[in-house]
Amino acid sequence: MSASATVIEDGSVLSRADRLYFRVESLLNLISGLVIFLLVLLATTNVLGRWIFSAPISGYVDWVEQAMAFIAFFGIAYTQRMGGHIRMDILVGQLRRRWLWFTELLTTLLMLLVTMVLIYGSYLHFWRAYSIGDSSLDINLPTWPAKLVVPVALTVLALRLLLQLWGYCRALKEGGDEPVAVPLIESAAEVAAKEAESVSGHDDEEIRS
Repeated sequence: MSASATVIEDGSVLSRADRLYFRVESLLNLISGLVIFLLVLLATTNVLGRWIFSAPISGYVDWVEQAMAFIAFFGIAYTQRMGGHIRMDILVGQLRRRWLWFTELLTTLLMLLVTMVLIYGSYLHFWRAYSIGDSSLDINLPTWPAKLVVPVALTVLALRLLLQLWGYCRALKEGGDEPVAVPLIESAAEVAAKEAESVSGHDDEEIRS
């Protein structure tokens, strides 16, 4: 399932670290959103320029290609914290307490190992592009800044996974139902209720306006 899950907060060191780090993730997610907005403006300008003045933006495709890295990767850690990545929890959702947190601990550890491999490979890819002066085909735009985005964003994700491992270890030790700093699995009914509440609140605001 894919949804914005509940993340419990308290006054512990783990929860404070989670909230502080979430600000960094939110900033990167905001940057990703701004890049999308700028890309829309760029596309609009390109279309109008081609239609009205017969003068499209030079290197438009090159700029779009570079922007894709920001759009695709800068929000990945934010989505992980909110529990928004696609996952199959038909079986995991049936587990409770320590069995659930043990399973989540193992899967998060596996994600961390895969992420570390991807960080290493993407950094080598960036370094190769930087060393040879790789550039785009049309306007010779350097490609290394966009390629650097990938290992940076994955490093942010790796730190988020470390925080969640801390949370699952604490949950495994305490055995509670609602650990802090980790996204909690919600049933389909809870997700539907959240979505209905969100839509209902939006409609109420429209009526008041």
